[in-house]
Amino acid sequence: MNYKILIIITVFFFQSCKTTNTNSIKDSNFEIRSKYKNSGFALIYSDNLNEIKKLEDRSLEIYHKSLKKRSIVKITNPKNGNSIIAEVKSNRVKFSNFYNSVLSERIAETLELDKNEPFVEIILVSKDSTFIAKKAKTYDEERSVAQKVPVDGIQINDLNFKKKKKPSIKSKKFSYSIKVADFYYENTAKIMMDRIKKEARLDKLNIVKISKTKYRLLIGPFSDIKSLQNSFEKMNSFNFENLEILKNV
Repeated sequence: MNYKILIIITVFFFQSCKTTNTNSIKDSNFEIRSKYKNSGFALIYSDNLNEIKKLEDRSLEIYHKSLKKRSIVKITNPKNGNSIIAEVKSNRVKFSNFYNSVLSERIAETLELDKNEPFVEIILVSKDSTFIAKKAKTYDEERSVAQKVPVDGIQINDLNFKKKKKPSIKSKKFSYSIKVADFYYENTAKIMMDRIKKEARLDKLNIVKISKTKYRLLIGPFSDIKSLQNSFEKMNSFNFENLEILKNV
């Protein structure tokens, strides 16, 4: 990321916040991203979701609200490191903003997602991306999807040989936070925190110093999915561009 541009934009935002305290939260554009990346809960498609357009069980396709149709994404289950390549089928399907995507049953099975806690990370694959898509089984269909990816160094590992059995992963306590944004200046983060407290009437806000030039504004932690969803939807009503849900470690 070009930090000179970031500094200029952040200073401009800081000055505007300082001089226009009456602005609403949704009027502030404070998060800058060079490439789409989002972590959060996915909705696993099933036939009983009558309000959502059908997604074939064995497809390698997803529904997503922000990414263009036919975008190629890498989806990862952070709990076990399993990843898969998929394609955005549509960005016009309506579903709760709490979910960052709708996944097919096949994708959920491949990632070995916990259906009670289907937490995933989604990354848009761009021209400068290089990664290895590993699966216990390699399908011709996945190879076809991978061939559409506009990258030079993508590899599909055919893992038809015997693999060592993965050690069982113990389920950890439910604990997540909402990432509002990253800021260049701590003061800017504090101004936004005060505005959220006042306008959204949310507590549990805190600022974490990631580096000398990155301060992260978080809401949480949340110990149950209901309170997490309620706070997320309240924040989403202020039109934040890319709210994320982060698992606390």
